[in-house]
Amino acid sequence: MQFETLVDKLDQEAKHILEQSVAEASSRSHYAVDVLHFIHKMADDENHVLHPIINDCGCNTAILANQVQTSLAQVKTGNGGFPKIAPDIVRLLFDAWILATTEYQKTELSLGFILLALLDNQALSIQALQNLPELSRIDRDRLKEHLASMDHSNADTASSSSSGQSNLAQYTVNLTDFARNGKIDSIVGRDHEVRQIIDILSRKKQNNPILTGEAGVGKTAVVEGLALKIAQGEVPSVLANVEIHTLDLGLLQAGAGVKGEFENRLKGVIKEVQNSAKPIVLFIDEAHTLIGAGQQSGAGDAANLLKPALARGELRTIAATTWAEYKQYFENDAALTRRFQVVKVPEPSVEQAIAMLRHIAPSFERHHDVIILDAAIEAAVNLSHRYISGRQLPDKCVSLLDTACARVNLSLSSTPAAIEQRQAQLSNIEQATLRLTTEMQSGYQHGAAIDGLADQAQRLQTEIKDLETQWQEEKVAVEKLLSLQSQQQTQPHCTNNNGMPPAQTIAELRSKLTTLHQDQPLLHECVTEEIIASIVSDWTGIPVGKMNKDETDNVIALQSFMEQRVIGQNHGLSLIANAIKTSRAGLADPNRPVGVFMLVGPSGVGKTETALALAEQLYGSDKLINVINMSEFKEEHKVSMLLGAPPGYVGYGQGGVLTEAVRRNPYSVLLLDEMEKAHPGVHDIFYQIFDKGMVKDGEGRDIDFKNTVILMTSNTASEEIAQLCEDIETMPAPDALLTAINPTLRKTYKPAFLGRINLIPYYPLAEAQLEKIIHLKLSAIRKRVMANYQSEINFQNNFFNWIVSQCSQSETGARQIDLILNKTVLPQLSEKILSQFYDGSTFVLIDIDVNEDNNLLINFENKSDTRALSLKAQTA
Repeated sequence: MQFETLVDKLDQEAKHILEQSVAEASSRSHYAVDVLHFIHKMADDENHVLHPIINDCGCNTAILANQVQTSLAQVKTGNGGFPKIAPDIVRLLFDAWILATTEYQKTELSLGFILLALLDNQALSIQALQNLPELSRIDRDRLKEHLASMDHSNADTASSSSSGQSNLAQYTVNLTDFARNGKIDSIVGRDHEVRQIIDILSRKKQNNPILTGEAGVGKTAVVEGLALKIAQGEVPSVLANVEIHTLDLGLLQAGAGVKGEFENRLKGVIKEVQNSAKPIVLFIDEAHTLIGAGQQSGAGDAANLLKPALARGELRTIAATTWAEYKQYFENDAALTRRFQVVKVPEPSVEQAIAMLRHIAPSFERHHDVIILDAAIEAAVNLSHRYISGRQLPDKCVSLLDTACARVNLSLSSTPAAIEQRQAQLSNIEQATLRLTTEMQSGYQHGAAIDGLADQAQRLQTEIKDLETQWQEEKVAVEKLLSLQSQQQTQPHCTNNNGMPPAQTIAELRSKLTTLHQDQPLLHECVTEEIIASIVSDWTGIPVGKMNKDETDNVIALQSFMEQRVIGQNHGLSLIANAIKTSRAGLADPNRPVGVFMLVGPSGVGKTETALALAEQLYGSDKLINVINMSEFKEEHKVSMLLGAPPGYVGYGQGGVLTEAVRRNPYSVLLLDEMEKAHPGVHDIFYQIFDKGMVKDGEGRDIDFKNTVILMTSNTASEEIAQLCEDIETMPAPDALLTAINPTLRKTYKPAFLGRINLIPYYPLAEAQLEKIIHLKLSAIRKRVMANYQSEINFQNNFFNWIVSQCSQSETGARQIDLILNKTVLPQLSEKILSQFYDGSTFVLIDIDVNEDNNLLINFENKSDTRALSLKAQTA
């Protein structure tokens, strides 16, 4: 008889002991699973029914276990693979099976028969008794009496679980009991899905709903909502006495290493569900892990076990899985697909998510012992929907609110982070000072460095002292505030010692607390929208102030802000700002992107800077911009790089450059640089994006562009624009300029493409505009010098005029300014600054000028004296 067949004959306890024996042999690096391993686990495990019988028969199991341990220590080790099954084990199981079936007419092989077969087999018993003399104390007749007296049904019941539990108790959780005991929160906004489930469960056959939706949309919560309705008696009579049990797949698969064990456990669950006096609905969450378990060892017939019972209506099941897994595991099996009825669970809208979160908020308040403002609930939904990508509502807003509650609770009982950070900085400075002081005793010169560290330490000590004072004052105010709020809830009509109603006192305390915060709150009395924004800032890197600031102000100030960064293109900035305002006012087409613009003009006139300024003002940071260089898509087949490779091609599942960028960060600016260099076939994929604000990626997912501002840049018709705008006095208006260059644009772009976008021509920069840009660039350098060296820097008029003259003669516009500064001025300035440090000089002023021969002059004014250091460099 084959070993696999013998294993199938073992009862639950015997299989468990065999699995433990295999695990022990593997952990000890033994080469084979022998009788010793089996006896060791049999003597060591006190839970099985044979353990007290062995002691009753005269054998001390504790002594036996010690003897086995000694023998196992002498077994050869060093096996790096899986241990083999020794022939003695197979022989022992075979003899036990013959004994059980012929003499006792048993259909299952229990541990008692295995022990009796070991004692009856002369060859095995001699070897065992040599190593384990305690076995000789077993009274065989007494053992046979025990085996004969064991009732078959009792043995089956005992063997079903070492703990005496049924399969349902072992592998499922009763959701209906949870609902009755108040362990499930109320569910809002999923009434439609719950009604669909009730309709399907009320059928006679094929009464198995399967919930499909993206992770985090609330599929499990829908089933919990049904359990609540059953517990509250709000379901039709056909479901009034139904219990919902969640199948725990982890427990079902844990320890099922022996072939067939997983199927036996699942059969046991199905059988108990069918035979239950109360009707039971089995809920299988993440059902694809069960259906797809055929790819795993020992679970090949999982789906086939379910099919007959599902088809006959004997087993009512609610399954839940994502769309991707449903397509992979269910749709490929037509027999399985027709046994389930799909119930789609979409992501809730922002309004629905707010309603859901309002019902969940009280449980968070009780758990964290905090108060949650309604504004914080709305902010959690709105900000998570806008800035947290890759997750779904309501999952992400629930996580956000939970984190905010934890942060508020911790702030009331721990040292503020602002103080801890400064204390850590102070500790680092003290360590550095100690090392430098030690080195000075050896003759090294660190006087200036130690003085600088002392100044920093003094500043930090002052800040820490101020923060600790603020912390204590806030702590007193918050404690009073929380005490009054608690008093108001228990005694709403009482007054304080001054005769003032609690509400008025609370308002005064809250006003005082706001004053104490000083733009840096250390303690929080409740969860506010500012805390929500702070957490989103930590998660995404978007500045808090930009999220808290009124978006209406941002949009109204959009044009003036961009005009400060982008010089000389006010007409284009006005068009962009007006389109954004129309969209934010809700008057634009909601099914299109916020704006689709193509900026056409020469290089270096501010096209890219426009995109950066737009991202900073609208979304809080110029880092929230996705830049795609379209010159990489000169071949038509590279469309797959934008949308993602289709199934069967290399790169499938990795996403596309375009779709992944927008999917992960839909609220952003998308910059398609050098659009004219892309293949015309690549232009075609943008038609649907510009029209419908949607496109499907390589995996078939819908990518939403409705919240994205799309900017394209193009150098097409640059020569025509330069010629038409050569004379400032005769320079055409934007509309006339656009009409003039339209024929050239049509040579590169199809009319269907041009008809879907807003074309904005950018003018070449005049000398006055270049001067403004140079002022901006030099101002940035001045700030860096002051921040790094605490020194002023003066740029003389001759130097300024020299840069203007160099840029006026260039065709690269404002890019020439960066070229001059980065290639000529900054390298020479850096060299001279390093020389100053090398000489040990400390400067307070830098003066930059050029002489008559266009030689760059860099002069330093030191603290003690003024030295002029001239550097001659020919700058053509």
